[in-house]
Amino acid sequence: MRVPVAVVMRSRPRSSARLKLTLSYAGFLLLAGVVLLAVVWLYMVRYAPQVISTPEGTLAHSVRLRFAPAVAAALAFLLGFGLVGGWFLAGRMLAPLTRIADAARMAANGSLSHRIRLEGRSDEFGELADVFDTMLERLESHVAEQQRFAANASHELRTPLAISQALLEVARDDVTAGRAELIERLRVVNARAIDLTEALLLLSRADRGSFARESVDLSLVAEEAAETLLPLAEQRGLTLEVTGEKAQVLGSAALLLRMVTNLVQNAIVHNVPVGGVVRVHTRWQYGVCVVWVENTGPVLAPALLPTLTEPFQRGTTRIRGDGHAGVGLGLAIVASIVRAHSGALDLTARPAGGLLVTVRLPDAPRKP
Repeated sequence: MRVPVAVVMRSRPRSSARLKLTLSYAGFLLLAGVVLLAVVWLYMVRYAPQVISTPEGTLAHSVRLRFAPAVAAALAFLLGFGLVGGWFLAGRMLAPLTRIADAARMAANGSLSHRIRLEGRSDEFGELADVFDTMLERLESHVAEQQRFAANASHELRTPLAISQALLEVARDDVTAGRAELIERLRVVNARAIDLTEALLLLSRADRGSFARESVDLSLVAEEAAETLLPLAEQRGLTLEVTGEKAQVLGSAALLLRMVTNLVQNAIVHNVPVGGVVRVHTRWQYGVCVVWVENTGPVLAPALLPTLTEPFQRGTTRIRGDGHAGVGLGLAIVASIVRAHSGALDLTARPAGGLLVTVRLPDAPRKP
């Protein structure tokens, strides 16, 4: 049985830190007063003439009688002043922590839109508040992205299931419908659902970064991806060129192959109808391994580029030869794999038309 959060969380302390600071301030002030008065007492007693007589006795004895009540009054004043002043100062100092704790409590209850925004402080509390605000902002963005992704994934997975159900209902109501045609259409719909499910699983795996790392040569990966997709390029009348040099990185061979394959396939299917070109190039430069894929095609609007790596964003203004919309996860998977390998992904619209995709990954440590 799941334990409620309210049970396992500690109760909110009632100014315990403030009370401790107050007592510390007051105790320190009282100790300083005791030391100061003790020094004065010893000084007066040590150097007061013992032979001078007064109505109360010697001068030293008179000093003791008159000084003791003053010492007690001074210490009582210091204690009271230390408690009041320490309580006020501790409250002022701990006020930012109270705001941070309130923001954390609201975040724990599901409200991620609240921000501390601590003004006018450049100390450790101000830095802590800024870091906490940044964390909340990223967390809110991540949660919103996950919710949007879950909604889109649910919609995409529901589509082939709904199509399958409609086809089966038609076949049930119309016994004259061709069985072969029905089976073929169901096969296509089922293949699309399988592709989408596999893409979602791959995307989740890349996001978690749960994979073994080994030394991988991106030039060999590019050649393998091009060899696999060469029939598709020839079918569309495209020229597929692969060039470059050895580029050794540390990562998952399967994920990196999927990354390059997605880029090349994306470059093939989003191309001009006739006479298009797809170029793949790898190189090593100053500790960074680079693979770029460019293709011909229509001129892309700059505003479209940031959306291409978002899940289920297919770039509907781009040309495809088969009219198939795909699952909309190709570049999203690429972006996730690049992040999992601590790399960078850049998308640039070519002035003559088409897209240039550049992936930069840290090179593998070289053996001495």
